[in-house]
Amino acid sequence: MRMTVPSWREVRSTPALLEDASVLVLNKPAGISVMGERHGTDLVELAGQAGEQLFPAHRVDKVTSGVVLFAKDLATHAGLTRQFNKRTVDKAYLVVTGTAGLPDRGTVDLPLSVGRKNRVRIAAAREDIRFDTEEGRWWVAEDDLLDVKNYPSTTHFRTLWSDGEYTVLVARPVTGRRHQIRVHLAWIGHAILGDPLFDKAAAAAGLRTHLHSWRLGFDASWRDGGRIEVVADPDEDFWKPLAGALSATAVDRLLREGAGFAGPAES
Repeated sequence: MRMTVPSWREVRSTPALLEDASVLVLNKPAGISVMGERHGTDLVELAGQAGEQLFPAHRVDKVTSGVVLFAKDLATHAGLTRQFNKRTVDKAYLVVTGTAGLPDRGTVDLPLSVGRKNRVRIAAAREDIRFDTEEGRWWVAEDDLLDVKNYPSTTHFRTLWSDGEYTVLVARPVTGRRHQIRVHLAWIGHAILGDPLFDKAAAAAGLRTHLHSWRLGFDASWRDGGRIEVVADPDEDFWKPLAGALSATAVDRLLREGAGFAGPAES
């Protein structure tokens, strides 16, 4: 069954993760865009129709659920945007893949480009992607890059659980490119479960994509300048494919372990 687009009243009926005079942080449902939806409805449009003007500080894909940060005024928006541009915002996503065999920790260091029909892809041929088993790092040599404009892109991940059929990851994108986590994982052979970019059957069936914006940390200059971390744990629907393998207790344990993953510098 295809997901239905919620009304703004339905979105607002769910308690905000954080709200004050300057920002609104929502736990976005999968299946609705943050803004810029050409042939449908997005959150910014819904809010505007209801009399709320919001300015998204970052983009989360339509198929992705979880934390989305909005500013309520342009001054706050400018400050938050600078943090994202300077890469001082901490971002963590939860991922389920329908694969196994990933290392305990890894880094996908593959530049992105835009191909035909505006599709994001790796800026190299798939066969030129190299894997360093010692570092757990996927990379491509400079000489193997395609002769196109490319954008350096890095994603760190930690494997939280796998049963030989499915894998649960926490992913931390260093850069914030469009579709970055989705393309990085797919091109190393571990596409996100239900991702319509790489699973047409899932798209046709209207299945959800198992990518969730989980944690977001940023500085609140409009308050006392302190650090804020917002967390949105995924709902039961996110874990549904693993219902027979992961108990609620096991899920809680995974989330505790994943919360401590800061990237490759931790040890």
